[in-house]
Amino acid sequence: MLSRNVAAVCRQRTRAGLRAPSRSLASVAEAPSPASSSSSPAAASAPNAVLNAAVVLNRSPILTRSPTLFERAYFAYQSRVSRALFNPFPTEFYFKTGSLLEKKFAKEERLREREAFGGPWTLKRRKQATSSVDEDGILVASSDQVENMGEEPVDPPAPRIHESDRTGDVKSLDRKGERNLYLLVRGKDHSGKQVWRFPQGGLEEGELLHQAALRDLEAECGVNIDTWIVGKKPIAVYQPSLPESTKKALGGESYTFFLKAHILAGQVRPDGKNITDFAWLTKEEIEPWVDKDYWASVKDILSDF
Repeated sequence: MLSRNVAAVCRQRTRAGLRAPSRSLASVAEAPSPASSSSSPAAASAPNAVLNAAVVLNRSPILTRSPTLFERAYFAYQSRVSRALFNPFPTEFYFKTGSLLEKKFAKEERLREREAFGGPWTLKRRKQATSSVDEDGILVASSDQVENMGEEPVDPPAPRIHESDRTGDVKSLDRKGERNLYLLVRGKDHSGKQVWRFPQGGLEEGELLHQAALRDLEAECGVNIDTWIVGKKPIAVYQPSLPESTKKALGGESYTFFLKAHILAGQVRPDGKNITDFAWLTKEEIEPWVDKDYWASVKDILSDF
């Protein structure tokens, strides 16, 4: 919820934009009264504010989430029910007795039965053939076995754990494939101190929040990144606790409005001057990197998954 000061500033700017200079026909020759020449009490008491636009840049998950123990048990139960109700035609209806395809089908049926019901492994292996079982318990045939069945070898799927997960590379967009990642940059705050924050910047004259967000994102992260602003309305606001000297130097209270965006392609390329470093982090990884008050303002707009 926006503070009362922000609402007062917005109302003041709205009234200023709607007020047009006009004079009454009955008082064209009359001098303006002191009451009409003075400003309204609401406009005089409204505080000044410095507005900033920040971008919560999100990389969505690129891998399906690993099933929980309950989900695995449910899928295994459904597989057993499906196999128990399975009543195929005799194999002679499909394959010639003693043919290669019949042997291949029988082998695959034993694999499916074992996957559904478990039990001892009954498939006989030749001594010269080497086979292995993957993490799901499915037989991975060797190259000579596949060649005997008249098929080309199939490459196994890529591992779910990326190299950046093992090395701890927080700049890689391939890390934590099952999670939402958010971009943090290291730059100066209102006091000139180097802090970790979301990309942000001030508003120019006549500029809207989403326009300022795109401009500041390009200025701090470079042009080699393709992004999409989800909406034109902010999803959160942050008001830092500033001393009076800092407020006078800035020209009033400071408010940072956050807008959500997605990365579509590219990578961050900071100039090394205003922004010295960046990282792609999950929600729980962001908390120890940022200020406590900053975290309290943004934690509810970040995904837990």
